[in-house]
Amino acid sequence: MEIPDYLKPTHSGIKDVLVKSSEKDWIPIDPDGQALVKPLWTSPDSGGWAVLYHWKQGFCAPAHKHLGAIHVFIVSGKLQLRDTQLCSGDYVYEPNGIVHDATTALEDTVHLNIADGPVAFFDEKGITQYFGWEQVEQMRQGQ
Repeated sequence: MEIPDYLKPTHSGIKDVLVKSSEKDWIPIDPDGQALVKPLWTSPDSGGWAVLYHWKQGFCAPAHKHLGAIHVFIVSGKLQLRDTQLCSGDYVYEPNGIVHDATTALEDTVHLNIADGPVAFFDEKGITQYFGWEQVEQMRQGQ
């Protein structure tokens, strides 16, 4: 089929991004191996990124602030997010600027995160970790 000129891409480098996540290894991201990640996509232009997380039962992500909005889809398992339990099939949108207390895996849980920006983890002394597209890209390239 011939594409009309007005629908042709103006950027010749545009292409789909395909990641066969089933062929990728889980990467541990905490010292105890309780939190694992599969990097899927990064966008240096927008600062966006996408990952699959696998949090083992009992893992607790520390308090953090989203420095960009994030979409979360629970593939399997169950998370405790503040006063809400997220279960398999649940979706949550977390806006830019939202602050969370600890988030806990009530079961082994796999969840897809698509973020518009980084996440800053903190304690009473200040920022303890920063996680954004650059960190995801470093993991992706290391595979």
